[in-house]
Amino acid sequence: MKKVVAIVAGDPESISSELIAKAWKEKQKYKNINIFIIGNFNLIKKQLSILNIKTNIKKSINLDYENLYKSLFVYDVPLNFKTPFKINNKSKAKYVIKCFEIAINLSKLKKIHGFINCPVNKKDIFKSNHGVTEFLARKSNILGKEAMIIFNKKLSVSPITTHIKVKQVSKNLTKKIIYEKVKTINKFYKDKFRFKPKIGILGLNPHNYEMRNNSEENKIILPAIKKLQKKGIKVKGPLSGDTAFLKRKNFHILVGMYHDQVLSPYKAIYNFNAINVTAGLPYVRVSPDHGTGKDIIKKNIANPMSLIESIKFFNQLNV
Repeated sequence: MKKVVAIVAGDPESISSELIAKAWKEKQKYKNINIFIIGNFNLIKKQLSILNIKTNIKKSINLDYENLYKSLFVYDVPLNFKTPFKINNKSKAKYVIKCFEIAINLSKLKKIHGFINCPVNKKDIFKSNHGVTEFLARKSNILGKEAMIIFNKKLSVSPITTHIKVKQVSKNLTKKIIYEKVKTINKFYKDKFRFKPKIGILGLNPHNYEMRNNSEENKIILPAIKKLQKKGIKVKGPLSGDTAFLKRKNFHILVGMYHDQVLSPYKAIYNFNAINVTAGLPYVRVSPDHGTGKDIIKKNIANPMSLIESIKFFNQLNV
């Protein structure tokens, strides 16, 4: 039986409709997976018309599992709009959150094997520095234990702190949060991939501040590593940030202390050939590893590679 995966349409002011339609045209690349959209049918239809992308999309309020491979079904979610690529923020936020709630409910009811969300502008939707990862973690009452994984078969990365200012990173690092997030990552690999990952944990400061007594490495990071090792988790560190990626072949995943510490070198190596996964949730949630692409809306030049990889990711999972 094929796996069924929902795609949350994401931010209406984005390249999402274009990406989904292009990914649908490449469905031979994920023959064992059926997809459908959770979003507003009329909005998506009009956006594709403007882009001159012809796709057989159909409105649905019930899942027609037997015919998912024949047409691109849209599980219709209400949205009032006048202009297809410009929606007021209040309506947009309500719409996007409703789409997520439907996806979460379908996941919990085991109607789908998980969902992919197309990118959203977190400032417009959540009114804070928090993004989808934190929103979903809060919904599942696991905030602080969830882990953002940027996944690629060759190497994945995960930041302990996510969308906060650099000057706040040290204040938000604790032994407990490092321990809980790495434990979540380890469990995710064991449950979904059936193996124990080799995890490299980076320090915070240049040259790990030479492991001085008052350094975060010595006071926070190293004690967390030792506690994880006692639990039988395969961790090494703290690794110096300036050389960690030179040793990447020794690890399945590198865990950094802040967002750009691991995301910047990672994207320099793998570009956008990666996907965003939230570990720790009671369901599988992934997303393409890029933004809303507002600067290229209506140009029909968006690359669907990361979305296609997000769909194919479900072939690798034990779900």
